[in-house]
This record gives sequence, C-alpha cells and structure tokens, in this order.
Amino acid sequence: MSILLNRRTRVLVQGITGKIGQAQTRWMKEYGTNIVAGVTPGRGGVSVEGVPVFDSVRAAVTATGAEASVFFVPARAVKDTLFETLEAGIRLVVVVTEHVPVHDTMEMRAEAKKSGAMLLGPTTPGILTVGEAKMGIIPGNLFPPAGGSVGVVSRSGTLAYEVGGILAKAGTVPNTVVGMGADPVVLTDLADILRLFAADPETAFVTIVGEVGGVQEEMAAEYIAREFPKPVIAYIAGRNTPEGKRMGHAGAIVQRGMGSVAGKVAALERAGAHIAHTPAEVGELARRLACSSGSSR
Repeated sequence: MSILLNRRTRVLVQGITGKIGQAQTRWMKEYGTNIVAGVTPGRGGVSVEGVPVFDSVRAAVTATGAEASVFFVPARAVKDTLFETLEAGIRLVVVVTEHVPVHDTMEMRAEAKKSGAMLLGPTTPGILTVGEAKMGIIPGNLFPPAGGSVGVVSRSGTLAYEVGGILAKAGTVPNTVVGMGADPVVLTDLADILRLFAADPETAFVTIVGEVGGVQEEMAAEYIAREFPKPVIAYIAGRNTPEGKRMGHAGAIVQRGMGSVAGKVAALERAGAHIAHTPAEVGELARRLACSSGSSR
C-alpha cells in the first residue's frame, strides 16, 4: 500500500522539456508512473515521451486531471512554480531541485500549510512506491518487482537507495521509500512523514536514514516516543564529521555542538528506536523485527 503515490496517481512533470526532465520522464514511465502531462512555459503543444506539454499548470490540470507534480526546474524558478502549482489545486509536490534559497523554502512551507499540501524537498530524490510508481530519481531497479511492509524515509538520496537495497536483500522489502530532502530547511518534517506510515495498515515498521546537521531526527524522536505505534530502525550517517565542516550538502553540518550523530542517536534511543551503527546492521535489525512480527513482505 502506498502512503502518497500509486500507479493510478496522475502525475505532472514540470520542466519536462529540459534534458533532465526528458530523461527522468522516460524512466518514471518505464517504472509504471502514470504521467499525464508536462509543463514548460512557451512549449505548449509539443510532446515528450508521448506526454503532452502545456504552457501552464492550470491548463495541464484542466486537460488531464493531474493531481501530483514533480519539479525539474531551475532553483530560481521553484518558488513561483510551486505557488502556481498549489493555485491549480495540486496537493502532492516533489521538488528534486537543489540550491533553492532557504527563504524561498520557508515561504513555500507556509503556503503548503495553508493549502494542506504535501511537499517533499528541496534536494530530494523523490518518492518510490515499490512495484507501482515513482516521482523523482530513485532507481527502481534496486528493488523487487513487488513492495513489502517496510517504510523508508531518508534525508540522504544515495543512502536511501543503499538502505532500501539492504532491506530488500534481507527479505524485508520496502513498500514506500521517501526522500524528505537534504537542505537545512525542508518542506515537510520527518515527523509528519512518519505520521503517514503510522496510518498505513500495511506498514509493519519504518527505517529512518538520518545524517548530521539539523534537528529533524530529534523532533521525530519526540513524536516516536509520544505516539508512533510501530517499531523504528534508525541509522544516522556522518559519525566522524568534524564540527563546522559541511559534508555533501548544506543540511549536513554540525554547528556549536548541535546536529551531531551522538545527539541524534541518543534522542532516538530514548524514544525506543533500534539503532543501526552501519548500513549493514539495518538489514540485521530488520530481519529480527520481521521474525518477531511474522512479517517480511
């Protein structure tokens, strides 16, 4: 079962006529995603990979009933594109774009809360519903053809792929893999994504893939301790990150003792999460949880 996306979801690709947009549209379609429209202002009337292109989101939604959107647009255009998308009635948006200004992200977060939209990113690999559909750049070939009963939510794109593959090899197949975004400020908090998994009856447990920097994991730990009803495995990357040095992207930085692996691990341990100290340990812990619950797929 999907928490956000399934094979019937009508997806709109923004920036579809660009080199990256074209390639990712082809791969998303090959995986099974129901892509019904693309938008590039000034290119309306053409088609990409058999998908009709429109000049505006409103025109695309009116013509095709698009209900979700994935962005492959330049960072400078993301905020205006997002506002146009919400105004057209779309309520699920994946922002793959990197280097979006923090103040733009904060404005988008506020607008999303007012409209009740679910936004992932910026700097996210997207969302993959295993065996059904994907929005973004997560490589579906790392997973079995049918989903299982494990939710994965990750701040890191490459670690999401690695941990998802480890879970699958361990016989505990993911059902949905969510990249929440790697920037210091993200559009949807980790705890809010966990709430979606909590409400999904087919998710047996969840694996969190965190990293140094920010307070997302600590905020999630408070929610887990208070009310999350399912087991949690947590792996936090960046154990040897020196303070003040950015690792990989803007969100992965330890400053003034805040955002350290030790602090995140301690908070999650107090909340009752099962801590993996290496990616390989994620598979071992998942096998144990599956055996104890009698669920692997």
